[in-house]
Amino acid sequence: MRRFLLGLVGMVGLLGLVGCADKPHDVATAGQLPEIYPDYIGVTIPAGIAPLNFNMADADVDLVNVTIRGSKGGELHTNGEWADFDIDGWHQLTARNKGGELSFTVCARKNGQWTQYQDFKVAVSPFALDEWGLTYRRIAPGYETYSHMGLYQRDLSTFDEYAIIENTQIPGQCVNCHMSNQTNPDRFVFHVRGQHGATMFQMNGKREWLAAKNDLLGGSIVYPYWHPSGQYCAFSTNQTRQGFHVGKDERIEVFDLSSDVFVYNPATHEIITDSLLSTEDWSENSPVFSPDGKWLYYMTCKQQEYPEHYKDEQYNLCRIAFDAEKGAYGQQVDTVFNAVSMGKSLTWPRPSYDGKYLLFTLADYGYFSIWHEESDQWLLDLQTGEARELKEINSPRADSYHNWNVNSHWIVFTSRRGDGLYSRLYLASVDDQGRWSKPFLLPQRHPQEYDESSLYSFNTPDFTQRKVDFDSHAAAHEVMGDQRIQTAVRP
Repeated sequence: MRRFLLGLVGMVGLLGLVGCADKPHDVATAGQLPEIYPDYIGVTIPAGIAPLNFNMADADVDLVNVTIRGSKGGELHTNGEWADFDIDGWHQLTARNKGGELSFTVCARKNGQWTQYQDFKVAVSPFALDEWGLTYRRIAPGYETYSHMGLYQRDLSTFDEYAIIENTQIPGQCVNCHMSNQTNPDRFVFHVRGQHGATMFQMNGKREWLAAKNDLLGGSIVYPYWHPSGQYCAFSTNQTRQGFHVGKDERIEVFDLSSDVFVYNPATHEIITDSLLSTEDWSENSPVFSPDGKWLYYMTCKQQEYPEHYKDEQYNLCRIAFDAEKGAYGQQVDTVFNAVSMGKSLTWPRPSYDGKYLLFTLADYGYFSIWHEESDQWLLDLQTGEARELKEINSPRADSYHNWNVNSHWIVFTSRRGDGLYSRLYLASVDDQGRWSKPFLLPQRHPQEYDESSLYSFNTPDFTQRKVDFDSHAAAHEVMGDQRIQTAVRP
């Protein structure tokens, strides 16, 4: 017993020595900021978001020690192979420092030597991000087959991800083009492409499956956007084709043999068309309603001979009035932004829900900007009509698909700025004076391991006020059953 107790005491002492060895000692100071992945230095975050865990960029660092202090009080500490913060402690710290800032003190051990870097700061925005999470599609960057892909949702306060529906449940099909009504998932829509193609509407828990095509429209029903009332949903009908490049910086091009814009009434299953939105010589595409529901914005380009003249496919931004009471369009189309005059093509228009701005992407040509290295985010002031490049959030690589949160102070968008191959999700904020914050990568529990092991790109992200309540098992059975609602065209 005596030998056992002496051995136990010795073991405790040894563990104590190991614990001491793991803490910074004989620390050298570096006159520079730490190099971390992801780069969270100087970003602005909402209170309550998942912790900004990070790795040291130097692979030879085997231990990192981080202390965070809030300008309004509070402190949080972590010590390990990477900065892995306690979620509850992080939430308490960010809530206490809303409108203030966090100061990060980072010490790293490399080859047995500890180094302390200059502190860096992270601002905690006074503007809340009230949405529960994000919805998005994850897909492998392949072209010939759909592979493993699906629609997913992510809790923004934690690292938890949930599948809405995956194509392993509906083999051979592609799920895409999802949208909720101003981030409210009570009205949710997405498209299924493939042999069992359909457009799924879920309204207050009830699902309907529309026939994917209407012969009178001449194409698939895609790219949805809800009217703020929830009474209508705008779509375009597209005959989409793909082309493949052989150059290293260009991989794939997507173009439409034709496309038109229309509004759908779920209550009557009627498609409301108009000759102004279904022209023979022009391709109308990607409609979105203004936040007050009085305008329908869309992009349009002169029809080209494809694929020979694919680089001549350049879109402008237009709008037409819409009367929700009558379900009728206005009598004229206005050009809101002339991108063609700049030698550019406009895509993915998204108005902020407060009516101040319209965010869009500019590329050299086409509208699948996610494949264009030169694509950048631009902002149109709807009060003044002035537009400018958002240099504050753009990168040298493709920046594209974006959406607003409901209070219009936050956006989520995709970017290939990390490695040029995979599109990942970034968030940024804008204040009341129109000043934009530095974008930050969507937090992950173990960021470096996650991004290095992931074989999927993110696209078409959107915010969601609540977790999308969707019965994927029942829905998969319904998709494969081919029971479809036929739509009627109302000219």
